[in-house]
Amino acid sequence: EAGAFEAAPQHRYLIRSVDPIEPKLAVPDAVYLLARGPFPEADERALLEKYAIDTVVSKNSGGEATYGKIAAARALGIEVIMVRRPPLPDVASAETVDQLAAMVDHFLDPVAERGV
Repeated sequence: EAGAFEAAPQHRYLIRSVDPIEPKLAVPDAVYLLARGPFPEADERALLEKYAIDTVVSKNSGGEATYGKIAAARALGIEVIMVRRPPLPDVASAETVDQLAAMVDHFLDPVAERGV
């Protein structure tokens, strides 16, 4: 997903990710940090200040994992661009293991009929 930023190579980028970005972005100025959050707000603030970040782009993870980054950006007056989560596919789901087992039993033919 980071490849979309190649459309704006005139900016400097600090890219923090859990997994390495391969291939590296085709931009002249990018720093890559490998780390897994969540990160405390104080650490996020120090990172934003160290790299003179003026805009944060973050995926909406739907949880608390990115809160420290957003709070630090807010405290420093840094613009935040939040990428909306994609819609979830409309698929069958279950709330309990028993319900799931009943669904699996309903959707699959008996083992003997499948030739297993």
